[in-house]
Amino acid sequence: MRGPALRGRFRPPGDKSISHRAFLFGLLTCGETAVEGLLEGDDVLRTGKACEALGAAVERLAPGRWRIRGPGLGALVPPRDTLDFGNAGTGSRLMMGVVGGHGVTATFDGDASLRKRPMTRILDPLRLMGAEVLAEGQGGRCPITLKGARDPAPIVYRTPVASAQIKSAVLLAGLNARGVTTVIEAEASRDHTEKMLAHFGAEVRVTPEGAGRRVDLVGRPELRPNKVVVPADPSSAAFPIVAALIVPGSDIVVEGVMTNPLRSGLLTTLLEMGAGIAILDRRVEGGEEVADLRVRASDLAGVDVPAARAPSMIDEYPILAVAAAFAAGTTRMRGLHELRVKESDRLAAVAAGLAAAGVPHAIEGDDLVVEGVGAPPAGGGLVATHLDHRIAMSFLVMGLASRAPMTVDDVGMIATSFPAFRPAMERLGATFE
Repeated sequence: MRGPALRGRFRPPGDKSISHRAFLFGLLTCGETAVEGLLEGDDVLRTGKACEALGAAVERLAPGRWRIRGPGLGALVPPRDTLDFGNAGTGSRLMMGVVGGHGVTATFDGDASLRKRPMTRILDPLRLMGAEVLAEGQGGRCPITLKGARDPAPIVYRTPVASAQIKSAVLLAGLNARGVTTVIEAEASRDHTEKMLAHFGAEVRVTPEGAGRRVDLVGRPELRPNKVVVPADPSSAAFPIVAALIVPGSDIVVEGVMTNPLRSGLLTTLLEMGAGIAILDRRVEGGEEVADLRVRASDLAGVDVPAARAPSMIDEYPILAVAAAFAAGTTRMRGLHELRVKESDRLAAVAAGLAAAGVPHAIEGDDLVVEGVGAPPAGGGLVATHLDHRIAMSFLVMGLASRAPMTVDDVGMIATSFPAFRPAMERLGATFE
């Protein structure tokens, strides 16, 4: 991908995390849930198909506009076939929580990438609630056959790592429990599930506890149908934002980006690096904070990114590494152990991509250190994406401003989160070779 200065306005696709949850809450609510701005990527659509298999009527009305008629809490039907989640780690893990709290049995599977991702951290609390794992792949991986508990036990669960997926799976199972289900986090993770629980009428309390939070959910609420407006995905917005920062002369506006504090770690980091980003028209849409971002090409400086920031930007480290390659000085990204269990081993994949671009770097324990020289890196390399959409998009963005274009081995998986990535970037001025 190459191009001159980027110009124009752009609205990223709907947030993937909220899009998954919109389908799930539509399934668990008796009545009609209307959704606007849904991300129509493969990951999210797989979750929609799984909701259909469990008894929901799912209908696409127009681009981004969907209607879900759910059977309601406690009324799911056993799926006839395996629930195939493709590459959707979030969809599969959250749906395990749904199934784990209902008396149905379902088999979960996916593509080669999903089959490599550990699920034990999800299954362990579900077992405590009464669910049974009837079959599983080596090391607690898919394919997994899960028998949900008819009357799940409410539990108090301390998450072993800061993970919205673990927390959400426990809370979704706890919806059908008699009593209060509690999740305690040592570090706060994304709070979309808690916000959506409240949006649909559940009684949920969130209180600070040390450096983290305690979430208490009263089980068996009468969920009320409600409209969901999906804000623009900050993880997808990250790619045109960084592209505009590193391509000389660029000046773009990225519209309607979610600025939830638990998702804005990349924005905070880029501003610390000296990024020319103006935050405009702050507002609330669909219960989430959003804003328009004006982004102009900038001289960036290396920074130290604390480990405590990782939960708020865990999906954005690959594109941050690209920004760091253009910055002047050292950027150290601390505490990236969770990157090793994403769609690929993202820590290793990012390091290999940086090596292909001629960027000095090192992995020191769970830290990634990038040595920027304040100028475009050599580029010209071939990057193995390992079926990871964020690796593919990150190094295509690097190719916009490196001295030689970057090549990636596969772009098909980009559709999992950002189906219109190529035309969107082309409208801003990028070209693909």
